[in-house]
Amino acid sequence: MLAVHRKEMSLILWAALFFGAGLLNLWFIDNQRWHTDIFTYGGILVVLLLAISLLLARWKIIGDPYILPLIAMLNFIGMLLLFRLSPDVAVKQFYWQVVGLLSFVFVIKFLADYVRLQDYKYVYIIVGILLLVLTIIFGVEVGGAKSWLALGPLRFQPSEIVKIILVVFLASFLEEERDILVSGSREILGIGLPSLRYIGPVIIMCGLSLMLLVFQKDLGTALIFYGTFLAMVYIATGRWLYITSGTFLFALGAVICYFLFFHVQTRVAIWLNPWQDIDGKGYQIVQSLFALASGGLTGTGLGLGNPGYIPAVHTDFVFSAWSEETGMLGAVALILLYLLFVYRGMVIAAKSRTNFGILLAGGLSALFAIQTFVIMAGVIKLLPLTGVTLPFISYGGSSLVSSYVLAGLLVAVSHRDSSVSEGMLER
Repeated sequence: MLAVHRKEMSLILWAALFFGAGLLNLWFIDNQRWHTDIFTYGGILVVLLLAISLLLARWKIIGDPYILPLIAMLNFIGMLLLFRLSPDVAVKQFYWQVVGLLSFVFVIKFLADYVRLQDYKYVYIIVGILLLVLTIIFGVEVGGAKSWLALGPLRFQPSEIVKIILVVFLASFLEEERDILVSGSREILGIGLPSLRYIGPVIIMCGLSLMLLVFQKDLGTALIFYGTFLAMVYIATGRWLYITSGTFLFALGAVICYFLFFHVQTRVAIWLNPWQDIDGKGYQIVQSLFALASGGLTGTGLGLGNPGYIPAVHTDFVFSAWSEETGMLGAVALILLYLLFVYRGMVIAAKSRTNFGILLAGGLSALFAIQTFVIMAGVIKLLPLTGVTLPFISYGGSSLVSSYVLAGLLVAVSHRDSSVSEGMLER
């Protein structure tokens, strides 16, 4: 156990050295704009991460030793970018980082025995749908999507919470009904299919969630929901029939949404030809492409690019800002960090000793991977831009906290299964 946490802390320290070098770089470039406060906030963040590692060791949490260092590295990149783009926004993000880290610790401490989550799967349906309904009724529209709830000066996106709820519900339900979903309870044209009695709750939960998200015009989150749903069904059953039929239904729904919503038509038109309206609605994506091109192989250097030309660069387009100033090599390095996080999540799923743990860790990893792919593909014009955040890096409190909760659940799964293995060895 001590060896695990020594490895964890050493990796965090290496990430902290990178962070410190980045902060020094920003300060030397323009010490009038970036005061020594950035070192104060950066130092506190490093100390918090190391303290959490020590706390987990004291609690004898034997989780995956790479999850927290990967979070640390992604957070450090995010904070470097935000200090570079807008110091005021970076300070706000720092406070959300503290909230997120506390959430991470809370999840690991109180959900160490994560299998208890199975007992409340239908509560998740009610809570998730209630949150989305409240958003439709009382929500605030931002960027064409009515996906925010305002509580005084604070705003948060309930859909960020509902994403985690959806994964936990699906893991609970699919674990219980897995045999029926694999073999089916009836045959049609020689193909075993489950009856509505068994698949109905899943269809209701996902269908209502997607429908409510469509009413909110938050189609990016709807895409992430649906992709995660299909991934988890495949993990549970291994049947391509569900994936192919689900993909066909998604394509059909996408066409319908295109004709129903003007802002979807606008985003598709911008995706196909942003140059047609370069001074209007295509301006943002065109500036993103210019930033990517100007970065070249090695980038302009941290603090030496011009990412400020991109509107909302600190939320939707942080990947473009990072790629401009660190080049293709920096972009590939960032993608590899995300791939490592997803890989560790899948390793946790593969090593889990419960079907629920396999589905939960696999579903959370799929959710993380799909969200990362969707936003990166959007800013490089591989997909229409959806406006979702880049996990752990983009500015956004609710997104950051939900990412920490996701990571905490992965550590909880790996801890319990490691603890079970140690207990079996001792016996």
